Amino acid sequence: MKKIIITVFIFISSAGICKPQDKEAIWSEFITQLKNREITLDKIRPMDELGDNFKPVLLGFLDSLRVQASEEDWEVLPEIIDQDDKLLFIFPWSTRFDKTDYCLTFSLEGSDWYIQHLEAIFLRLDRYGDLPVSEFPDIDDRTKTWIRQETYWSYIIINFYLPLSKKYGKQYALSLLKDGGGYYVAAKTWVPFMPEHKAFILYLCWEQSNLRGNDITLLSLNDSEAVLEMGSYFFALYGVTSHMRNLVSFEEYKEIFETIWHDRAKYAGWELKIDYGDNYTVRFNFTR
Repeated sequence: MKKIIITVFIFISSAGICKPQDKEAIWSEFITQLKNREITLDKIRPMDELGDNFKPVLLGFLDSLRVQASEEDWEVLPEIIDQDDKLLFIFPWSTRFDKTDYCLTFSLEGSDWYIQHLEAIFLRLDRYGDLPVSEFPDIDDRTKTWIRQETYWSYIIINFYLPLSKKYGKQYALSLLKDGGGYYVAAKTWVPFMPEHKAFILYLCWEQSNLRGNDITLLSLNDSEAVLEMGSYFFALYGVTSHMRNLVSFEEYKEIFETIWHDRAKYAGWELKIDYGDNYTVRFNFTR
């Protein structure tokens, strides 16, 4: 009997040693370490799909939280979601422009916690309601545009451009991205009320703004010149997401963009010069 009691006591004591910390205590410890620059790569264990190469990237994202934090951010009380060996903290935080909601995921191992992921896009589909249901929790249009753009360009580069570049060479892969002929036909047929060279410019503005979600400003348009500025999701993706920078250099990424747009301009009878500004803005200077 004594032996059984001792065994049970040892089991309970061991379980107590391995019991994860209190959820609020984990958050408090994280905030303290973040504020004091004490988070190291050893405290980061990314998702398997991202691998160890993502550790310094994630550490950089965390450091940007510290740099952009307001005084009230350090006192924020997050929403906590418990998923067995994971803890998810949802919290608002200051950015360069406004407040952004983040989801920070920790993986738990006994009494230890590790930072697994930080995400600014998440869908609250845990709140879908009672079945049957045909409407689901949504997000704002700008975030949905980001998701569409990231999904599209990730697919093009990972599943199309990179494999073909490796097998047949970069120029061959770039040539297959050219769609200028079809783009010009779309402009002529869908904007039949204007001279074709102007229809191309106006279709470009409409397509990039209303279909692709980019911010477009048409600055000038006449028979020999057109100038427009575009806030480009394409370049924002490279600046913000980690996987793009790990896949291709910025110069090669820029070459993809320029190949597509120079080909489109050529079919419409325009010559194109592209200038690059701050905050992922590009200026298209068309002449003919």
